[in-house]
Amino acid sequence: MKFRTLMATAGVVALLGAGAASAQTLVYCSEGSPEGFDPALYTAGTTFDASSHPVYNRLMEFETGTTNVVPGLAESVEASEDGLEYTFKLRQGVKFHSNDIFTPTRDFNADDVIFTFERQRLDDHPYNKVSGGTWEYFDGMSMPDLIKSIEKVDDYTVKFVLNRPEAPFIANMAMDFASIQSAEYADAMMAAGTPEMLNQKPIGTGPFQFVAYQKDAVIRYQKNADYWKDGLPKVDNLVFAITPDASVRYQKLKAGECHIMPYPNPADIQAMKDDEGINVLEQEGLNVGYLAYNTTQPPFDNAKVRKALNMAIDKQAIIDVVFQGAGQIAKNPIPPTMWSYNDAVEDDAYDPEAAKAMLAEEGVSDLSMKIWAMPVQRPYNPNARRMAELMQEDFAKVGVDVEIVSYEWGEYLSRSRELNRDGAVLLGWTGDNGDPDNFLAVLLGCDGVENSNRAQWCHQPFEDLIQKAKVTTDQAERTKLYEEAQVVFKEQAPWATIAHSVVFMPVRPEVEGYKVHPLGGHIFTEVGLAE
Repeated sequence: MKFRTLMATAGVVALLGAGAASAQTLVYCSEGSPEGFDPALYTAGTTFDASSHPVYNRLMEFETGTTNVVPGLAESVEASEDGLEYTFKLRQGVKFHSNDIFTPTRDFNADDVIFTFERQRLDDHPYNKVSGGTWEYFDGMSMPDLIKSIEKVDDYTVKFVLNRPEAPFIANMAMDFASIQSAEYADAMMAAGTPEMLNQKPIGTGPFQFVAYQKDAVIRYQKNADYWKDGLPKVDNLVFAITPDASVRYQKLKAGECHIMPYPNPADIQAMKDDEGINVLEQEGLNVGYLAYNTTQPPFDNAKVRKALNMAIDKQAIIDVVFQGAGQIAKNPIPPTMWSYNDAVEDDAYDPEAAKAMLAEEGVSDLSMKIWAMPVQRPYNPNARRMAELMQEDFAKVGVDVEIVSYEWGEYLSRSRELNRDGAVLLGWTGDNGDPDNFLAVLLGCDGVENSNRAQWCHQPFEDLIQKAKVTTDQAERTKLYEEAQVVFKEQAPWATIAHSVVFMPVRPEVEGYKVHPLGGHIFTEVGLAE
């Protein structure tokens, strides 16, 4: 079936342009707007969906639908016996995209790899502060301390020399922040005085080439005819129709105005399953939704106060109302499907009376606080506003007055990183690489403070455990360390852990080859449309 040319969104029609009707066009009704198109600058899945997955490749890749790491722009990688050197042999003949301001004169090579990481690593690099220079993943994962040097052995060989062993290093190289940029494009834009173009008009080696972005309306991509993977992508055009309202996404899907939509309203899922014109794919999510206290601000700097607030939250009611049962209560900061999950940890009991008494013991009375509710739907939180309202009611029962605040998604993410942020923020995480380090270190480690660690929590006993786990390759030993870290986390309560969700993906029947990705990305390289 060809894509219908009747569109509800005028911007989509305008950007598709003449002749698009004869080509095969896949339309994805995305839930929000990207913050930009340089993945290394951001952490949001919405941004990665629009940038990392269609436009770029990485040295290593995750096989779509799994957490298996496979070769990407590197054909192979060798590690030294001491775990301190990783040598990547690069793929030859890989072409970069072009656009109206840049045409590449060479293929991908070692210079691009070195540029991609050195701009994040070196404070004096010309691109280090471009577009804000907020390298959240790179800094949050201790990469500046980890990497001793990056060496160009020859045009198609790059060696990473580390200061210490790092068990998840290969998997980390497959993450979105490691998307490979064109050093030649960067040089051209710096010379032109427009270095921010890397974030506005992206150039990569990926399956789709960026064409245009109409803010908050539509993103258009076209097939990369020179893509290095034979036979891919399978469609000629890819369109993101930005549609924040889940009910509107559902109506567009039913009308044939988009082929795939994420994050349906839980209340709509059964109707979708009953509709012969919609196929609902589902998978248990590798995710967690949480409420992060700012542990640097009183009274949230007191673990007993945080514990008391956690005991005031009726998490079962949240599962029933917000998730409509399509999720489970979270007690740990990692999901139960991940290795090293500590099932022996006991969750905080829902006990408003005990919570009220504990607050009184800590001298906390007439507490007023803010709860931040994100403005978009996420796999780990389908309705943050409703979740915040339920928490507001729960906290009122223990004498805590709550004001609910929100901001535009990009501003929400930016402001919630600030050390002096007031109140507690609703957020969550979908795993990037299948390793517990990606949750425990990135979200709760000391290097993540003022970045991905929204609790601003740096607790040395926890830090010692996760850092020790990083440098051993013995998974049994790493498991013991992570299990112990989860016990410390629960005692200190920097978050209220809320839920792990089931991920539902409604697609039209003509969609072929779409896979629900356990790492949360929406990837269209292998997706086709039946004629």
